[in-house]
Amino acid sequence: MKTPQTLFLAWQDSNSRSWFPIGRLTFDGTRYKFVYTQGVKAAERMCNFAPLSSFPHLNEEYTSTQLFPVFSNRLLPRSRPDYASFRQWLNIPEHEDDPIAVLARSGGQRETDTLTVFPCPEPDAAGQYQLHFFVHGLRHLPQCAIERINRLEPGEKLWLAHEFQNSYDSQALTFHSEDHHIVGYCPRYLRNEVFELLERDPSSVILKVERVNLPPTPLQFRLLCQITALCKDDFRSFSNPEYQPLNQEDLMAAV
Repeated sequence: MKTPQTLFLAWQDSNSRSWFPIGRLTFDGTRYKFVYTQGVKAAERMCNFAPLSSFPHLNEEYTSTQLFPVFSNRLLPRSRPDYASFRQWLNIPEHEDDPIAVLARSGGQRETDTLTVFPCPEPDAAGQYQLHFFVHGLRHLPQCAIERINRLEPGEKLWLAHEFQNSYDSQALTFHSEDHHIVGYCPRYLRNEVFELLERDPSSVILKVERVNLPPTPLQFRLLCQITALCKDDFRSFSNPEYQPLNQEDLMAAV
């Protein structure tokens, strides 16, 4: 398994529940680097986002030989008795569970704040992207849907559907089993990328079950999925401006 070397940091406004990509973490094998991305400008404008205490200056590039606390605090300590089970939930082989890989797969979410992380996938030699994530929204599903999720098998194909008439979220993207059960929702911070892939070539996008973690596993780690896409032309994942570094020129233009 190739370890992702770039992670994005997303922030959720507690009132509107909107997600914004606000930062990017990279690791070159020696040093970690964090920069805010242009998505932070929308978070400021729309939801009064304030800089994180760990990274107080929007236009600064932060570097360290150690993983920054805002990320390392989202890792389950290896000394925990349940760490081996946690690694299995993520479906990461032993000895490949470095911090970046674990954060990329787990999302690093905690109940005490509104941040999450997700990886920026790189295409393989054939131009195919792969992205793993845990399905969202399971606590909103009826018990019959949870029971169907518990019966899913690794490799089973799932289907995407855009819920135009969702009164709470007109951009909701749901996942369905072949027998038409809703088995969860696409994470909001991934939807723009998925919609763009579907718009380019729906047949190239394949969604499959990677792993089902049965009870008593928490619902947030119940259904791990994999989405693959064979990207043609000049497509690059997460290449929109909101994912690009925020620099001094951007700040001056915004004044």
